[in-house]
Amino acid sequence: MFGRQERLALFLLAIVACTVIASYLVLDHLGKRPFAAPYSDDSDDGDLVIVSGSVDRISLTQNGGHLLIELDNHPIFIPNQIAAGLSLSKGTKVTVIGTVQTFRGKKEITVQSASDITINEETGNTESFRL
Repeated sequence: MFGRQERLALFLLAIVACTVIASYLVLDHLGKRPFAAPYSDDSDDGDLVIVSGSVDRISLTQNGGHLLIELDNHPIFIPNQIAAGLSLSKGTKVTVIGTVQTFRGKKEITVQSASDITINEETGNTESFRL
């Protein structure tokens, strides 16, 4: 059988494991939104940011079928795996959470998952885009 020190060690290990699991579940439920800072021109590469606004422009990249949107003059890069099934139109109000990256000397926000894009309102413009 286990001695007193071994039982104490197992008890402490179980408490640590339960704490880690509970923390993971709480943080997973909260999502990225509470940890994202509002985007600004001063945001550094690697910062998790959030930006809301109307879609000004929608286009596909020449290679790979990735989606590029401009949200109130902020460029957003959406990889093709995430863009698949996404329905956007010019004027649609969206909220995007992503990571700031510099591409060809210009800052852009790169989306990491489909749950990072929230469509707030459809405006019914004639220019629509669906992958």
